Amino acid sequence: MLRIGSIVLRVDGLQRQTEFWTAALDYVAREERSDDFVLLRPKDGVGPNLSLDRVHSEVHLPPRIHLDLYAEDQAAEVKRLIALGATEVHWDKRPTDADYVILADPEGNRFCIVDASH
Repeated sequence: MLRIGSIVLRVDGLQRQTEFWTAALDYVAREERSDDFVLLRPKDGVGPNLSLDRVHSEVHLPPRIHLDLYAEDQAAEVKRLIALGATEVHWDKRPTDADYVILADPEGNRFCIVDASH
């Protein structure tokens, strides 16, 4: 049986991205670090890890893969993430009744905040 253990995100600024994603997800960095890789894990141990790999790569639009993050209070989470350094991405094809908001991390990697209350 397979399960997702870690999602790997390529980043340029490892320190800044580590700060953003640990605060965004309430994750902690594994003790063992290197100058080019950090594994972030849920504090409670439940859920997949997010690994940050310092490898320069261009952001592709639309991205081939993105994270869908579910929130009980979508508006509050969007506001909190923007305060941490995310930006809202406006997409002209987004349905008016969409249950998600598209954001980008400080390096432009896109992710969605999905309203989990529906």
